[in-house]
Amino acid sequence: MQKPKSQNAAAGASRPTPRPPARKARKKPLSAYTPDQVEEIFRRFRVQRPEPRGELESVNPFTLLVAVALSAQATDAGVNKATRPLFKIADTPEKMLALGEEKLGQYIRTIGLWRNKAKNVIALCEALLRDHGGKVPDDREALTKLPGVGRKTANVVLNVAFGQPTMAVDTHVFRVSNRILLAPGKTPEEVEQALLQVVPPDYLLHAHHWLILHGRYVCKARKPDCPACIIADLCKAPEKWSDVPAPLVPWQPVEQGRSPEEEVEGGVRPGP
Repeated sequence: MQKPKSQNAAAGASRPTPRPPARKARKKPLSAYTPDQVEEIFRRFRVQRPEPRGELESVNPFTLLVAVALSAQATDAGVNKATRPLFKIADTPEKMLALGEEKLGQYIRTIGLWRNKAKNVIALCEALLRDHGGKVPDDREALTKLPGVGRKTANVVLNVAFGQPTMAVDTHVFRVSNRILLAPGKTPEEVEQALLQVVPPDYLLHAHHWLILHGRYVCKARKPDCPACIIADLCKAPEKWSDVPAPLVPWQPVEQGRSPEEEVEGGVRPGP
């Protein structure tokens, strides 16, 4: 006669076999490059342009803030053409407010979305006078609360006017970071956060300017100019068509101003 199973044995038989703990999904690397390769990329950028500068013209933090706010969906050249005479007569919030929305609009009517931008600039001046004593704040949260000022605009102002190592992601930075797999991301903020972690601290202050200028003049939107690229041998862009880096010499700008083709391809900025 078969012996009956003990109570403990029966309980064990009915208990399901424990599953091994699920493996954690591997984190996707922030960059396709090693830290040494990233260091070399930005070392070359610094040799080529030791003191890179943005191409928007301004005379103080206030005019810089206005210029960057006006540059959304516009070219730097177009904004500069409109703001040169404007900033001669209105370089403070008080003077801009005294000008009024209608007269301001006459100065910037060659810039895209000028009516809405004129309204925002006047509201911006009111907010600066009301909440900040007419001074541009050096704090991102305070800046992004101002009318017409988004994260990108705030980052540009913090970087250029106040020397903070921020990462302003415009169309060029977004395109280059994704194209060469330096810091790919689906949104400008994703790219910004990745770049802040990938770029070595010694290069952070000027990094966004180097990427903008590289995207504007070399890694162009329509077709990258690989023979003019100083990082062609390091570049991991799938569409690159040359592995030979251009000579690493200081950048010699051609002439001031750009051709219409260059402005369309390289100068249009996204929203604030």
